[in-house]
Amino acid sequence: MDTEQALKALWCDVRRRLSVKRLLGGPAPSLSLRIPGTAAMWFGTATDAEPQRLAVDGDGLHAAAYAERHDVCAVATGGGDFGLRLADFGGTLAGVFDEQVRHLGAMPSPVCGTAGLAHALRGGTNVLMLNGHPLVLGMTGARLALNAELFEKCAKACVLAMAAGGRIKPLPWIVRHVANGRLMKDEQRARLRTRAGLLPQETKGY
Repeated sequence: MDTEQALKALWCDVRRRLSVKRLLGGPAPSLSLRIPGTAAMWFGTATDAEPQRLAVDGDGLHAAAYAERHDVCAVATGGGDFGLRLADFGGTLAGVFDEQVRHLGAMPSPVCGTAGLAHALRGGTNVLMLNGHPLVLGMTGARLALNAELFEKCAKACVLAMAAGGRIKPLPWIVRHVANGRLMKDEQRARLRTRAGLLPQETKGY
């Protein structure tokens, strides 16, 4: 199986995984995988059995995300119950978990429409609220699935705490700085591979 067909199969696997875990919610959830070395992506909605092959430099949210972030090879819109509820509590997560700041990065302020998307993505974040719904990014399809699961877990903890009137205390700044620096290095390596027409390597360990 060549890389393109392998990515098509991976799209189906990731869609099933996120759907089973109810992480593709909201009014119009969708999923895409960039096909490195081409000007295309596999794209489909949460209810599609198979994706369509579309231009990666076309119109739309997924194309806009890929245009801004060459390290990203996977994008999902929609989220789980708690990720969707985050919009009711300011639309951002403080960096309170090690794994969160290591793989999701610093979450920017919510964005309305694609006009502000490029600016929001420049900091290297892998999650943000767009039009009141989660947008999750990943360097690979497998990493995207992990990021979506991680985001929902963090959103659940924070939404429940905020709903109960609790205080959210972020990790010390030095911990967030070091973890975010490691994420930026991963993204730089992924960017170089994608520009060379190669799939990014999976991240291993912390």
